[in-house]
Amino acid sequence: MAYPLQLGFQDATSPVMEELIHFHDHTLMIIFLISSLVLYIILLMLTTKLVHTNMMNVQEMEMIWTILPAAILILIALPSLHTLYMMDEINNPLLTVKTMGHQWFWSYEYTDYEDLAFDSYMITANDLKFGELRLLEVDNRMVLPTDLPVRMLVSSEDVLHSWAVPSLGLKTDAIPGRLNQVTLTSTRPGLFYGQCSEICGANHSFMPIVLELVPLKHFESWSTSLA
Repeated sequence: MAYPLQLGFQDATSPVMEELIHFHDHTLMIIFLISSLVLYIILLMLTTKLVHTNMMNVQEMEMIWTILPAAILILIALPSLHTLYMMDEINNPLLTVKTMGHQWFWSYEYTDYEDLAFDSYMITANDLKFGELRLLEVDNRMVLPTDLPVRMLVSSEDVLHSWAVPSLGLKTDAIPGRLNQVTLTSTRPGLFYGQCSEICGANHSFMPIVLELVPLKHFESWSTSLA
């Protein structure tokens, strides 16, 4: 969960989000070094009038400032491709949940169980209990097991929506007539919040997502009580 004046990402809850944070830090350091070098050269140009005549036409220098940017792009592209393929890879999911976006709420269907489906509406400010978060709490949380690969099938019944949970590194468009899929694996239990990230209408900001990630035995007890 984000806190006021937070500058960085939320704490990673999945291996994908950990990789995204590592890639962000890796790229940010490269940008910082490039910016420092450019600033240093600009300061030198502004503070000295000396011109080295041997540097006016040197093929070696041209090779260096051609090869160096290419090497920097490779240093950025390789971890980027690794993370991208990691996000798209789905291997033997043990649970599948279908998520449908509506104006303006989410509905969830556990396709591996019979008659295990429910709608998830935002709790209004007047009905909030002490300690609950305004505009983020829902009446029915989506419960998932930890340490297991879960496949999310995301679609919409009316307009464009976007199912996003930042701490898990998830953001998938819900498009009418199209079924998108994404995989998630949580490494720790807890409550994790998200919101619709698509401007889908007047009540766009009132479509919160709450994931309750619990150990497998607790998930089995919960699913048995509802099925």
